[in-house]
Parts: sequence; C-alpha cells; structure tokens
Amino acid sequence: MGQQQLLLIILGVIIVGIAVVVGLNVFQANSVQANRDAVIADLNTLGSMAQQYYKKPAELGGGGNAFTNWKIPANLASTGNGTYAATVTAATVTIVGTGTELGEDGKNKVKVTMVVDPSKAKPFAVTINN
Repeated sequence: MGQQQLLLIILGVIIVGIAVVVGLNVFQANSVQANRDAVIADLNTLGSMAQQYYKKPAELGGGGNAFTNWKIPANLASTGNGTYAATVTAATVTIVGTGTELGEDGKNKVKVTMVVDPSKAKPFAVTINN
C-alpha cells in the first residue's frame, strides 16, 4: 500500500469515530428529553385525577372542593417513566416526578414538579428541576 492509501484509511477511521461520538451524544440528549416529556405526561394525568377528585362532591366520593385525602393511585406511583410523590394540602397538590434517565447535570435523575391549584386561571404549573 502506498502512503496515500494509508492516509485515506486513517482519515476515514477518524471521521467514522467522530460520527459515532456525535451520534451517541444526540441519542443521549434525545433519551433525556423523551423521559422528561413522559414524566410531564404522567404528571398531567395525575394532576387531572387530583382535580377531578377536588371537583367531585364529597357525597360521591370526592373532595368537595378540597384535595384533603387525595392520594396517587398505587399503580401510578411508579411507572416505566419514573416515580411520583405528592404533597397534599386542602387547596393545592404538589406532585414531584423523578424520571429514569440522568438529567442535564449528569448526576441526578430527571425531575419535574407540578403544582395543581384550581383557584388559578391555569391550574397546572409545571417546573422542570433537572
């Protein structure tokens, strides 16, 4: 083989290596965003369930305009997307979802918080923590 052929092979290996590294980085970023989106979707479901409980009269098994005694259903406390915990007061519910992927800081899992407050014009407030 000539020197030109060896140089082209080395150049090809370098280009393929760079392409693989870029592809892995793009895949990782997409994986984190997909997990974050799935956790937000689960939080929307749980928030809707909490609001349904809030609006249902106490005589029908609801809260009667209070979140008191609302709990995350056992089968939704942990899903393939993450785990969920709620802090309940009479007027609001704060649900924290912790995903399965490492977040943007590279150390902690994806974390999203939703506050359900029916007294506001937009009853669901979502905050991305990581």
